[in-house]
Amino acid sequence: MKIIKVDLPDRSYNVEIARGILGCTGQLVSSVWSKRKIALVSDSNVAPLYQAQVAEALEAVGFTVHEYQFPAGEESKSVDVLADLARQMAADSFNRDDGVIALGGGVTGDLAGFLAATYMRGISLIQMPTSLVAQVDSSVGGKTAVDLDTTKNIIGSFYQPDLVIIDPDTLKTLKKRDLVEGYGEIVKVAALSDGDLWNLVKSINSPEDILANAEELSIHSIQYKADIVMGDEKEGGLRQLLNYGHTIGHAVEALSDGGLRHGEAVSIGMIAMQQIFEDKGLALTGITQELRERLEAVGLPVTSDLLDSDQVFEKIKNDKKNRDGHLSLIYIHTIGGPVIKSIPSDQVKDFLAIKTVKA
Repeated sequence: MKIIKVDLPDRSYNVEIARGILGCTGQLVSSVWSKRKIALVSDSNVAPLYQAQVAEALEAVGFTVHEYQFPAGEESKSVDVLADLARQMAADSFNRDDGVIALGGGVTGDLAGFLAATYMRGISLIQMPTSLVAQVDSSVGGKTAVDLDTTKNIIGSFYQPDLVIIDPDTLKTLKKRDLVEGYGEIVKVAALSDGDLWNLVKSINSPEDILANAEELSIHSIQYKADIVMGDEKEGGLRQLLNYGHTIGHAVEALSDGGLRHGEAVSIGMIAMQQIFEDKGLALTGITQELRERLEAVGLPVTSDLLDSDQVFEKIKNDKKNRDGHLSLIYIHTIGGPVIKSIPSDQVKDFLAIKTVKA
């Protein structure tokens, strides 16, 4: 088992990573929580696979478990679903001494995490991610949120868990597309960090390679993110690097109306942003192509007709990363050499000129 410690000023917690660790849920949760009532939250895809198993393990060591489900999909990451879950918890007499476990992918982690952050002004939280994008990225760092209309993650908070339990074996039940989309976040971190993870990424040429190396990919990705978060918990500076690929990616994801998964949109956004900076002579020539090859090797998209839409700029203009009339754009000068460039918001459209960089 690999344990990564996230040590923050107000809270410290472990990320525990190992194949088969789901079977140790009872012991692991008992190590951080006293006996209490637990809201075990999953979506309609994950619940039939793992919810009963996890509930049984928790009940075997003395916890009282209430199993809650919501419909799978990004559209469930909403205020309405959040309120419905809170109503169920209130009906089951949850109080501030109880806890929430988010068992599922990125949507579940964000939604159940925000539920824990807001129910009775905050109760205990554990993340148990079952998708690749959640295991290598969203389950660590404390970002929780719901969407509003087509704007992603606009209502949320930073709320750290007490524990993160990652079992790479859960990836075996994912459909190919659901597995591969998370790889966009891995390539992002590899490009930012260089070193061992980039070397590993260069050896990945198929979805089967992702599965075979899932534990190591998760360990490297989470360690990099943990180091960033420990230096900048609430995205005041260095943590902005983790938005590489997200500024344009979030825009095309929203415009796709469910047609693109998050990791697919990040892949498209990463290539579009990197090509812009390469064309301006600010990034080394050939880096964009190197990234494109690593993403295409597993079947991720690297461009979209949605980049032609003027609505892309409207989405970017309203992005929550806009601060004091400026937007921070992330690119890499070379592999392992990330840069944050601040652009006045009213100049973003001219600077990006996205239509000129489509593949």
